[in-house]
Amino acid sequence: MNKPPLKEQAHGEIERIFRILLPQNGLAVREEQITLCHAMLDTLLKNNIALCDAGVGIGKTYAYLTACILLKKFAPHGPAGSQPVVVSTSSVALQDSIIGEYIPFLSRIFLENRIIQKPIRAMVRKGKERFVCDVRLAGRLEAVKHKKKNAEQMKAMLSLRAYYDLDAVTGLSGFDRRQVCVPKVCEKTCPLRNACRYHQYLKEARSAEIFVQICNHNYLLADAAHRLQEMRPLLNDYRALVIDEAHKLPDAARQMYGQSLSAEDFRELCDLLAKEKYTLAAHRLKEKFTALMGAMCRGELLEEAQRTAFILTPDREAALRDCLSLLRQLQKQLAPHLPRWLLYRLGTTEQALGLFFTGNRKYILYIQYDRDGSPSLCAASREMPEQLRRALWLKDIPAILTSGTLMAGGSFDRTRQLMGLSENNRLENFIAVSPFNYEENCLLYIPSDLPKTQIGSEQEAKCLAEQICRLVKTTHGHTLVLFTSYSLMGAVYNQVKDRLSFPLMEVWRHSQDVIHRFKQAQNAVLFAAGSCWEGVDFPGDMVSSLIIVRLPFPVPDPLSEAEREQYPTLQDYIKMVVIPDMQVKLRQGFGRAIRTEADTCVVSILDYRAAPGERYHRAVLETLPNLRLTRKIEDVEAFIRAKKGPDYFMP
Repeated sequence: MNKPPLKEQAHGEIERIFRILLPQNGLAVREEQITLCHAMLDTLLKNNIALCDAGVGIGKTYAYLTACILLKKFAPHGPAGSQPVVVSTSSVALQDSIIGEYIPFLSRIFLENRIIQKPIRAMVRKGKERFVCDVRLAGRLEAVKHKKKNAEQMKAMLSLRAYYDLDAVTGLSGFDRRQVCVPKVCEKTCPLRNACRYHQYLKEARSAEIFVQICNHNYLLADAAHRLQEMRPLLNDYRALVIDEAHKLPDAARQMYGQSLSAEDFRELCDLLAKEKYTLAAHRLKEKFTALMGAMCRGELLEEAQRTAFILTPDREAALRDCLSLLRQLQKQLAPHLPRWLLYRLGTTEQALGLFFTGNRKYILYIQYDRDGSPSLCAASREMPEQLRRALWLKDIPAILTSGTLMAGGSFDRTRQLMGLSENNRLENFIAVSPFNYEENCLLYIPSDLPKTQIGSEQEAKCLAEQICRLVKTTHGHTLVLFTSYSLMGAVYNQVKDRLSFPLMEVWRHSQDVIHRFKQAQNAVLFAAGSCWEGVDFPGDMVSSLIIVRLPFPVPDPLSEAEREQYPTLQDYIKMVVIPDMQVKLRQGFGRAIRTEADTCVVSILDYRAAPGERYHRAVLETLPNLRLTRKIEDVEAFIRAKKGPDYFMP
């Protein structure tokens, strides 16, 4: 009896894996996940590119890893047969999960059931600056041997003798990290050039035994840049590309194809010169950089980080001219004496500053101010989508881009435009709807008494505080309140802090300890903004009330103003850019509500523009799954009473 074609066999294995083998090992059968895996495998086999919008709870990681493994098994022939696949992510947490959980789990099951003959091996690929240089470590330890150094930092430094991955060590100071990491250019005279742990890591990474290479989006784009410039690639030649958390790829591209110079960058450059014994040069350069930063400082604390267009005023022009003149002079004078990597650093700094001095029109020039008023000079490329197209999509390599927020308002148009995929004839779209029962387990509440207050006014904060207090009492805490700005969050917090009987917490930037305390408290109220709109998991009853205080429209800045110039009218820009970007952010925030099949949650939107009959009501409904809508607080209370057990209402 003849065997079915290989493609048919591969799709048959998907059915066996997801309907029999994975359920035998504790995973539920999800039809959406099975359909997604079939679509991903077809994309790989046809050498196409797929945008896969996968809702919460699909299990897309298992889907694309299985598709890649079956590609290796059933399409092994040709020059690419032994090549690995690359999985690019935005977060370290996902990388850790893929290499520590997903791949070992699948590898074990597939081996036991003879789907594969050898374990699936994977490796995380990172930039040089994330690893220890053994020579520099020895030098740094010798330098601090007789100095009084912070005990925790010293312990972290000593632990680097055992761990060469800097990310695996906690307590290391930023300065020490910069002193011991692998430099941009390894000197040919280095005594350990081919024997150090970093080069051993590279040797292992290039092994044909490594099937899955995992990296972040920046590393993927850096590899693409090397290939375009005919430099040695950072990654092995690969036969397929998976970009998870793909909605973050444009952010990585803005970094990769732009320039940024902060006061910290300037200080570090001066410190490096001083370390090479060029103290006078370091002192002179520090004076020029200080004058440049002074010409841009706001001299005030800000409620929010801000971007403002860079304007070449006379004092900034003079400061830039002085910096550029000195940088050129130092490169010429010190070229025979400085290490190549440091000479390169001087050159790239000069090139970046030159963009602002000449007003280069290929870039959007702006100043990024932190909340403490510290400025950074930033230049964003105006050609980012085209640069992504050249870097990634012209290759004859299949690619899967997946995320829960690739679609906005039922369309992939905005994602295609940002990714440089608008004209690509290999492109396919696929939607995998979340398996969660939102109509049964989720209630959308838009109050009927929302006043039309001025955004940013004291009246707005007062009205929001009233609504939030009423909702928190109705749902007995268990509340996450998402703000679009830290300043509004602070204003509302001051209004409610003495009025609630439940623990109230605020998350500012990178406050993981606060998030941990909120999870431990169970019935607390968490005010959050920024990164908490996505990537933070609150399963169970801890978030049974999600409050979105304002529709998350993007804040106008030099980048958005430059994009607006590309559209004939303001209405076109709002329709094609502003509303889709708001919808993507709203989907990210909404995703905090239901994290498992058993979760139940009320989602409240306190922005009058989202109400029935108002301007953005339809855009909101297009964004969210089908769920019940109410305008009565009594329905919220009834929903909570019906869905929650007695323990939920305990203090």
